[in-house]
Amino acid sequence: MALTILVTGATAGFGAAMARRFVREGHRVIAAARRVDRLRDLGAALGDALLALPLDVSDKAAVAALPDSLPPDWRAVDVLVNNAGMAVGQEPAYTCDVADWDRMVAVNVTGTMHMTHAFLPAMVARNRGHIVNISSTAAIYPYPGGHVYGASKAFITQFSLNLRADLVGTNVRVTDLEPGLVGGTEFSVHRFGGDESRAVAVYAGTRPLSADDIADAAYYAISLPPHMNINRMEIMPTCQAPGPLAIKRS
Repeated sequence: MALTILVTGATAGFGAAMARRFVREGHRVIAAARRVDRLRDLGAALGDALLALPLDVSDKAAVAALPDSLPPDWRAVDVLVNNAGMAVGQEPAYTCDVADWDRMVAVNVTGTMHMTHAFLPAMVARNRGHIVNISSTAAIYPYPGGHVYGASKAFITQFSLNLRADLVGTNVRVTDLEPGLVGGTEFSVHRFGGDESRAVAVYAGTRPLSADDIADAAYYAISLPPHMNINRMEIMPTCQAPGPLAIKRS
């Protein structure tokens, strides 16, 4: 059965890879993102199976109005992928700009909450649907400079599990994807304020995951039989693993 899938942050990285993968598998995608020029390019590449939707998930009024503003034959959203997110800066908490914290919370936390609240009631009423939230291994494993980014992703992971607690007994599924080291996207470039040399250095000497790998994981989760739910999926490349606790010796 062809699904209608709404993907936020759909014009780059995981979101663009998911849009391409879902359309290739025969589904329809509502691609939501801020950058209109990139939405236009994505629409040109994917054709009528894609509905381009300019949206800033931190705009609460726009998100609340979204379900009723969609074309009538696109309103029954089967899968919502809360992919839009950001990491800004990697300075210690005591020297960073608090405005960066506010931006991360507005997109990563508030945006995900409001998108979920906008589309979940209709899924429950239809007794079918799937929320896919993009968290991170940073939700579980702290690192210097991760502070609010890691905390925002920990919120996503716990939010996902608590949604499942609310939805037990319904046919509405919730999946939390937790990627580790992923290269080839704009993530680190944005994190380091456009400094591409610092972004490239993050992946030096590694074979990281790709956006397509995460799209594969998302497709796997949504394509399982409807009675099966992937609660959490932690994904790392083989060059990465959890490490020991840090100890500072004098």
